[in-house]
Amino acid sequence: MKPKSDNLFHFTKSLDVLQLILKNGIQPRYCLEDIEWFGAESDKHIAFPMSCFCDIPLSRIYEHTDFYGNFGLGLTKSWGYKNGLNPVIYSPEGGIAQSLAKYLFYFNNVSDAEHQRFSDHLFEYWSIVKPVNGKMLVSGSFVEKEFYQENEWRFVPPVTDLLYQEQFEDKKERANKEIEKFALEMSPGDIKYIFVRSDSDIPQLVDFINTELGRFPLNDLKILLSRIVSLETLKKDL
Repeated sequence: MKPKSDNLFHFTKSLDVLQLILKNGIQPRYCLEDIEWFGAESDKHIAFPMSCFCDIPLSRIYEHTDFYGNFGLGLTKSWGYKNGLNPVIYSPEGGIAQSLAKYLFYFNNVSDAEHQRFSDHLFEYWSIVKPVNGKMLVSGSFVEKEFYQENEWRFVPPVTDLLYQEQFEDKKERANKEIEKFALEMSPGDIKYIFVRSDSDIPQLVDFINTELGRFPLNDLKILLSRIVSLETLKKDL
């Protein structure tokens, strides 16, 4: 069994959202991240703008889809590199990555001229540091999650705005709208898998590809249709 996949997987919870992704690209969203490790007295979660992926092997895909959804894409890592995706830096409590993030955040011995550039680099670094274990917001409640098992890769758009936990629900919709322009586009050649929950979802998806993705050459669409995989069927062979 390969420890990691050659592809990057992105999952969602509905066929409708998957179809929107195929048509418009993967749009980043503000997501609350557990920063209790940071040591702040008030803020335990902060929302960064991001799109999330993983490269877990297919043999482990069900522990991921059971949590994040049964519809998704498998995209080549060359596509990920081209679009600036980075693997998340996982760090245990008190680890080097966490200690460095804290140090950089509180380090202010830079000139005014350099301060903005320093802040931008700090934001980029901080946005891809994640604890091994932590809490994640799911359906309005925080649940314990072992993040290290997820092999997460992340796209962070070039913005430096954060949403704090107390303002997240009020501001997330407008903030997400503002970053739609950073949607990650893909061509049929970038897609190696299109996952649906069951065989019964395939006809609707085939109809959608044939009617809504006509901007691509016919041969590309034929290859794209061959990438559709039912998780219900795949599970029987894993």
